[in-house]
Amino acid sequence: MKKIAIIDDESSILEMLKKFLSRKNLFEISTYDNPVTALNSLKRNKYDLILCDIMMPQMTGIDVVKEIKKEIPNQKIIMMTAFSTEEKMIECDDLEVTDYLTKPFISMRDVENKVLTNLNL
Repeated sequence: MKKIAIIDDESSILEMLKKFLSRKNLFEISTYDNPVTALNSLKRNKYDLILCDIMMPQMTGIDVVKEIKKEIPNQKIIMMTAFSTEEKMIECDDLEVTDYLTKPFISMRDVENKVLTNLNL
């Protein structure tokens, strides 16, 4: 079973993603509504894929990715954002994130397909 961490300050997004991605029992999903708490857990647990929002209080998703990449350079990460500015995309590319999801999501099936593709399933 593949392990996925989802980091987003919006609890409704966390609940929706966890519920939808859990329905086929392919993934063990951990959710975090606080990027600082998430980072502490990510340093202790290995995940096959991380979905991370860009705009969060306490620390941005970009900062989270920088910290993760210091510890695990080849970690697969999908960034989620409602604000896909070119500057943010370039910053994410520089950090070698795996993929992007734009919020609001086009459909949950698109999200699932992106997750499956990035996990080579």
